[in-house]
Amino acid sequence: MNQLRVGMIGYKFMGKAHSNAYRSLPMFFPKALKPEMKAICGRNASAVQEAAEQLGWNESVTDWRELIQRDDIDLIDINAPSDAHKEIAIAAAKAGKHIFCEKPLALTLADAREMLQAAEDAGVRHMVGFNYRFSPAVRLAKKLVDSGRLGQIYHFRAWFLQDWIMDPQFPLVWRLQKEVAGSGSHGDLGAHLIDLAHYLVGDMQEVIGMSETFIKERPIASEMTGLSAKGSGDGPKGKVTVDDATLFLTRFENGALGSFEATRFAAGHRSTNAFEINGSLGSVKFDFERMNELEVYFTSDEEDVQGFRRVLATDPVHDYMEAWWPPGHTIGFEHTFIHEVLELSQAISEGRQPVPSFEDGVKCQAVLEAVDKSIEERRWVSLSEM
Repeated sequence: MNQLRVGMIGYKFMGKAHSNAYRSLPMFFPKALKPEMKAICGRNASAVQEAAEQLGWNESVTDWRELIQRDDIDLIDINAPSDAHKEIAIAAAKAGKHIFCEKPLALTLADAREMLQAAEDAGVRHMVGFNYRFSPAVRLAKKLVDSGRLGQIYHFRAWFLQDWIMDPQFPLVWRLQKEVAGSGSHGDLGAHLIDLAHYLVGDMQEVIGMSETFIKERPIASEMTGLSAKGSGDGPKGKVTVDDATLFLTRFENGALGSFEATRFAAGHRSTNAFEINGSLGSVKFDFERMNELEVYFTSDEEDVQGFRRVLATDPVHDYMEAWWPPGHTIGFEHTFIHEVLELSQAISEGRQPVPSFEDGVKCQAVLEAVDKSIEERRWVSLSEM
């Protein structure tokens, strides 16, 4: 097997990112399984046909149930809205297909666990789309933590700040409807922060949170594409049923403390995804808007030169960078998806589970729901309760 035959369900924001990854992988990682972009699926026949032509898929289809039964498909890629994840993933597992599913894995923890169980029962490979793990600078932070160079970890603080729905006249897109999205900034943005915390620091023991929905009603959307939409300010309005902002604190099992903030109401922040880790021997700081850089501080430096240094994670010593450009030539958002697909391809080739898997998706979902429970009951919630 030297090819990976892909059927993809969804074709907008994440569909474009995934398509680019499949097309780019063979050029820069020629030893990986070569993705064959067999078919792309969507509900609107003309729109999905147009997407197939633009993104490079062999054909377009409108029935995902037929797609997952095809003998010429090895992998089902799910980047449809969150409310569709469970049904498609379970059916794909039963059909013996490997699964690549965008985050959050499901609308609820129970659904996420059911998806994991179905994939395990079928013996297929399964991966959840936490792409920020695959930034070389984040991988460097992971190495510094795991090697002990930062010492005992005391703090992990993270924030994901956006401002794209601050206008009260911005339409009621599906991401603002709980029955479709599951949650707002908490599940969309906070899920990435939670996964980075699990990846870099470890499992969480307990959480306490707060949230707010600043705009309670919005104009009904007449058209939606990615993160943009159209609607009439004079037309009917619908209720926003998710959070606009969620903050929470956590205590990690290893004793570290954590703080998290996810909001879509931070004026001037288009997409600030950042974290800082403080340890007994040093600290690191990362901001995805400067994704090629990691700020590093070591207490062992001589006093007269102590301070955060900028490390440009573009040398061959940094994960994935040997495949790209000469040192100092930076990479971007789309490369995290290429690295993600590389991990998936290698895992399938080697007969192992890719990381992050559905198990990581379940773990993230447990924290999301523990925070929701904490907000509802106004108390600390232990992850053991979930």
